[in-house]
Amino acid sequence: MIAIVDYGVGNLFSLRSSLKYIGQDAEITGDAEKIGSSDRIILPGVGAFGDAAEKLRQSGLDTVVCDEAKRGKPLLGICLGMQLLFDASDEYGEHAGLGLIKGKVVSMEPVVPKGYKVPHIGWNGLAFPKDKPVSPLFKYVREGDHVYFVHSYYASECHDAVIATAEYGAMLTAAVADKNVCGTQFHPEKSGGVGLNILRAFCEI
Repeated sequence: MIAIVDYGVGNLFSLRSSLKYIGQDAEITGDAEKIGSSDRIILPGVGAFGDAAEKLRQSGLDTVVCDEAKRGKPLLGICLGMQLLFDASDEYGEHAGLGLIKGKVVSMEPVVPKGYKVPHIGWNGLAFPKDKPVSPLFKYVREGDHVYFVHSYYASECHDAVIATAEYGAMLTAAVADKNVCGTQFHPEKSGGVGLNILRAFCEI
């Protein structure tokens, strides 16, 4: 069973529907025992980093997610859920993340050219780093395949973990992985067949 972590933030039902479409048993839950007994965990999220991090901590699920990830259970963060995997974010002040992946979440405004709208909303092609093998998360997709983004902040200072980037006036982090912990800045559940194939690959990790 895949546990979709419910801590009051995230597009949960479309994600569950996407997983069920590819034949996966998924449950939306805020129950620590169910998350602990799951085979995989997905941490979704939309909105501001600080608010989401506080809700996750208030629920006590931050400890659960970290403990399970450190035991080796596959964990996928999506959009803000990916950002929460990092050490910190400077969105509306400095906020601590889960610290599962080294790096910091920062505004894209200083790096994208003037005239580019922020937030970045739309479809962009994936580019894979040339200095490392293609991640197992992308075993069923090709470089250049398009996925759907909605974000104003991006992960930086995380070169070793980057498994995909996307060009939006600058090359921005699109996906990261460190052993069993991975994340996508884009929404697989909103990315059509490409997104379904990414979720399918995660379910095989």
